[in-house]
Amino acid sequence: MADVQETIVGLLSELRRGTIVIGVLSQLSEPQYGYSLVSLLEEKGIPVDPGTLYPLLRRLEKQELLESRWDTNESRPRKYYQLSPFGKEVYAGLNQEWRKLVASMEGILSDLGGGE
Repeated sequence: MADVQETIVGLLSELRRGTIVIGVLSQLSEPQYGYSLVSLLEEKGIPVDPGTLYPLLRRLEKQELLESRWDTNESRPRKYYQLSPFGKEVYAGLNQEWRKLVASMEGILSDLGGGE
């Protein structure tokens, strides 16, 4: 028999994987480097493994949603990421769609007999 908690953890992981992009984009109106982004998201209740974040940042940059620049003024060079103009438009659209989805899910979950 399947363990309930183990199943919840697995399904929750799938849900988080589907929302990480919008979570990352939401934090990049101002330049952030990878580790600062990990910390910022974690503070806001969205833990992200650096091994997941860095490939995602590279992919989003390749899709032209992000722009990056190296800062070599510190003792350790850091690559800063920020939304590109195209990324701002895409994020605005995703944000709008996300809010519709959340409203729909709230309606589904609050219906009588909504699975509880």
